Amino acid sequence: MNKRKTGSDWELNAAAYLTGQGMEIMERNFRCRQGEIDLIGYHNGYLVFVEVKYRKSSQKGTPEAAVGYIKQKKICRVADYYRYRHRMNAFTAVRYDVLAIRDGEFTWHQNAFSHIYANQ
Repeated sequence: MNKRKTGSDWELNAAAYLTGQGMEIMERNFRCRQGEIDLIGYHNGYLVFVEVKYRKSSQKGTPEAAVGYIKQKKICRVADYYRYRHRMNAFTAVRYDVLAIRDGEFTWHQNAFSHIYANQ
């Protein structure tokens, strides 16, 4: 099985898991020139941008560690574009989550990082 197919399958599982936890999934794999966000949904009054990371084991590091500063900044740029495109104002409550999947176990990190502005 190739990596893209594996990732896509786990993103489907992640969406199902988050839906079961009360999140309303609005978009999957939102893409634009700035990059891509795996899942976008609403949860507890927040517009949530979710990065899904899968690792078969911890041998190559944890899934959470794969979401470093550069990846976070890219996610924030895509989130800014998404909000602009959907005419959301600056007062929209936003949250950035990471859903780490390791050995088939889900760990949901809510509010995993703060917004990184384009000029930072």
